[in-house]
Amino acid sequence: MLKKVKGFTLVELLIVVAIVGLLSALVIPNAVVAIQKAKQKETMKQIVHLATACADYVTSVGYAPDSGNQSGALQAGSNFLSSISPMFLKVCPINDQWGNPFRVYTGTAVASVYGIPAEDIAADDFLIVSLGRDGEDGGDESFTYNTANPTAGMYQINSVADFDNDLVNINGSWLHAPRTK
Repeated sequence: MLKKVKGFTLVELLIVVAIVGLLSALVIPNAVVAIQKAKQKETMKQIVHLATACADYVTSVGYAPDSGNQSGALQAGSNFLSSISPMFLKVCPINDQWGNPFRVYTGTAVASVYGIPAEDIAADDFLIVSLGRDGEDGGDESFTYNTANPTAGMYQINSVADFDNDLVNINGSWLHAPRTK
């Protein structure tokens, strides 16, 4: 008498592989967006902490840290970082969550970016920027500061490419960031 061998048939295995493929096709894109959204939110939180430290410094001293001299990528040991470090309980962040250095502009250097008019800038102004996921200037090429409508730079997250947009904060207010619901 022959015994039947127990196991899976080829059809059963193909059905399982198809189901796993279908589930992964649905889950992986959502996981990628969730990871990027978490990085963006943490970067925005770090920018707010930097802006708060700058505002505390302005309140104490009367002008932005390293006013007019800080223009571009943050570097460890810079005058800007050593000025605001006492305002932090922990270490000042230098890089965003994508590993790109924050860009900081203080005083008159603020007028050199995003079309911000020089007549609107004073020694106590500061601008903090993350270049987004791609680490390149202007993930959204159309963004320039609009004096008539400063919140015109807010945008919706519709795809993974939207995480390439710069995050721009001036004096503690968002100029270019995702719109909250």
